[in-house]
Amino acid sequence: MYMKKTNPEFITRDSAKQIIEDEVILNAAYIDGDWVTIEASATGSYRVDDHALYDPNSGEVIATTRLCTRDHVEAAVNAASIAYASWSQTSTSERAHYLNVIADMMTQRFDTLVRLSVLNNGKPIEEAKIDVNDAIACYRYYARLITSQETWSEVTTSETGIRLLKTYAPVGICALIVPWNFPMVTTSWKLAPALAAGCTVILKPSEVTLLPELMLGNILSAIELPKGVVNILPGAAEVGAAMTSHPLVDKVSFTGSNVVGEKVMSQAAKGIKDISLELGGKSAIIVCADADIEYACDLIIGGIFTNAGQICSATSRLLVHQDIAEALFKTLKAKTENLSIGDGFDIDTQMGPLVSEQQLNQVKRYFDIAVTEDLECLTGGKILAREGYFVTPTIYRHVPVTSQLWTEEVFGPVLVSKTFVDGLDAIRLANDSKFALAATIISTDEAVALKIALQIQAGHIWINEQQIVLPEAGWGGFKQSGIGRELGVDGLSAYQKSKHIVLPS
Repeated sequence: MYMKKTNPEFITRDSAKQIIEDEVILNAAYIDGDWVTIEASATGSYRVDDHALYDPNSGEVIATTRLCTRDHVEAAVNAASIAYASWSQTSTSERAHYLNVIADMMTQRFDTLVRLSVLNNGKPIEEAKIDVNDAIACYRYYARLITSQETWSEVTTSETGIRLLKTYAPVGICALIVPWNFPMVTTSWKLAPALAAGCTVILKPSEVTLLPELMLGNILSAIELPKGVVNILPGAAEVGAAMTSHPLVDKVSFTGSNVVGEKVMSQAAKGIKDISLELGGKSAIIVCADADIEYACDLIIGGIFTNAGQICSATSRLLVHQDIAEALFKTLKAKTENLSIGDGFDIDTQMGPLVSEQQLNQVKRYFDIAVTEDLECLTGGKILAREGYFVTPTIYRHVPVTSQLWTEEVFGPVLVSKTFVDGLDAIRLANDSKFALAATIISTDEAVALKIALQIQAGHIWINEQQIVLPEAGWGGFKQSGIGRELGVDGLSAYQKSKHIVLPS
């Protein structure tokens, strides 16, 4: 939450709106290397209507576009199928070249992508900059990884004189569905390893935050990526369903809610598709008795109020050792109430708005539940009386484990908390969840923190650190937090199938 401020004078709302007029291709899908106009008329059994894109800071419409239909899915899958024959046989160095050039183009268009992210997503400027840098780093990482992977390896030589060789093949045509909370970032997590592996792609960005995602089509055209390798379909749920159930699609990778994830899994079952799901979280942050309170509060705030809490890994359950609870909550309340909440284009803003009116209503629903459950509100719990989709950063104390706010993912800046008596109690409380994505542990004794970490059910754990996500580190959880891993070597493996060849010595 405490990010270095830089001169933002060229990153303004007006300059972002000008980019929409000058560069963003609206009312179109990117299919087979070209922008294909989405006509404003009935297509097949679906009606193509105007779709509004909003500025979360004001609630105003900043652009209107049209969304794809199943007909566009069919065209995109056919293009990806044709392109697969040649793209899957390209050298790893050629694929790495394209990944690096995508990163180069994103670097050149850095300020443009930041502006569109702030405008369409509501992110504070510094958070948007981190996102673009993270996406660039991901493309470069997979360019390095694919060129370092052994093309062939000899698994074993048997006593019978038979050799067994191993290589890797791309999984095939991939349907990638990404969420609205981290545009460009989650796209890179899926697209970079898919391209590195030799797969072709149909990508559906969220219809809520299309503006920064649509710029990818311009970048792919500029670098002359072979036609059909990547197809971008701005669409709603019916487009996602058509992608995940299409008979020519070999793999589905989805990031989003558990409710939709279950539907995606069901749709992908037809045809026995390979599947990766990155779903919800209700992650714990454990503050041990020896923790530095000031630093612990900074980590707590960063873990729940960054991106207005709209993070699957948000550490939204706070567990504090009873010996330091009163001192910690006093400091945490003061720091939280001192956060600057406002327009993402304001350099002093530390927490921006929620992404949409729908998300605002979702958080408000939990505020109402907290009142019904008579939860103790330490601070916040309110919708701000101003334009846009703003809520207060919120903390509840002494929340029972039966509370809906304790068990359900709010996906907003809402922290629930309890105290614990010892390490075993903290571990029990942390693991008592249907989710198991991430966790944070704060202690001056690293050995103690590591011992706790090994007993926490989570795929990603930070010790005395903000939620830094490195491209080298696999990302994913246990339980209902999903299936499979993204990032790291595991992320590449998700788009490959091992292939064994037996031959005489």
